[in-house]
Amino acid sequence: MNGINIVCDTNPLIYLLDGDKRLAKFLDNKQIYVSVITELEMFGKKNLSEHDNKMIEALLENIFVIDINMAIKQIYKDIKRKHDIKLPDAVIAASALYLDLPLLTFDQGFKQIPNLKLITWN
Repeated sequence: MNGINIVCDTNPLIYLLDGDKRLAKFLDNKQIYVSVITELEMFGKKNLSEHDNKMIEALLENIFVIDINMAIKQIYKDIKRKHDIKLPDAVIAASALYLDLPLLTFDQGFKQIPNLKLITWN
């Protein structure tokens, strides 16, 4: 882990948007990557206001969104064959593995993927 680049799961970004100062300090000066799944999940909350949408869009302008490519699809398939994990989480994990970057998450379920570099946030 180089400490500068990181993949974020959806929940840390939601907490960041909600004003979590400790998380903001941790992410300060880091290049953040997200799976396209995380990008879509950010807009999935019911009853988002126009202000919420603008905040999400502003956040996403400052991070790299990783689309699903053939390599990520293959890693995803390998994960799903070996682990009981939901499709969105498997794509997010596959994206982090593809980039060879740590994944920041609140979700303990990612621990079942042995080669995934995890930063679990409490």
